[in-house]
Amino acid sequence: MQSQYAAAANVPLIKSPALRVPPPVKLPPDIHPLPDSVTPYFVYPFTLESHVLALESSRRNTIAAHAVRREALLRARDDERQRRKREALRRVAPGFEENGAVLMPVRVKTDIHNASNDTAGEQQPSAARSVDGATNGQGQVGTVDDLADQLARLNTQQYQPPRP
Repeated sequence: MQSQYAAAANVPLIKSPALRVPPPVKLPPDIHPLPDSVTPYFVYPFTLESHVLALESSRRNTIAAHAVRREALLRARDDERQRRKREALRRVAPGFEENGAVLMPVRVKTDIHNASNDTAGEQQPSAARSVDGATNGQGQVGTVDDLADQLARLNTQQYQPPRP
């Protein structure tokens, strides 16, 4: 039985009459045909396996070392940033700790003779007392006593004869 489109099968489908169908390709007689199965052509060279595995382990070690170095650098950078911030805060408020208790300044009671013999003008360091009442081994000095000590020190320094 013939198809109803059998006559149209030989009609070329080219729009322009100036173009024509190319001639069929003629294969040379000595061409090598493809085999029925191509699986023999896909042979994996296992000689490269050890080389690839050695490169992969060294690559992973390098990446791990870089990650450790990067983490150390970032940690050092953060520590340096925190240290600078603490130093800036301590310049404004000496003895300041971010997580520490609130500090209250307390003068250290000094001997009047030691203060008058101090010709270099060095000041005694002040102790700090936290809000919870713990002192640094010194008793709390009242503001009136502190003022009296400072006035006595000024009087002894003013009337002391110069040393030869």
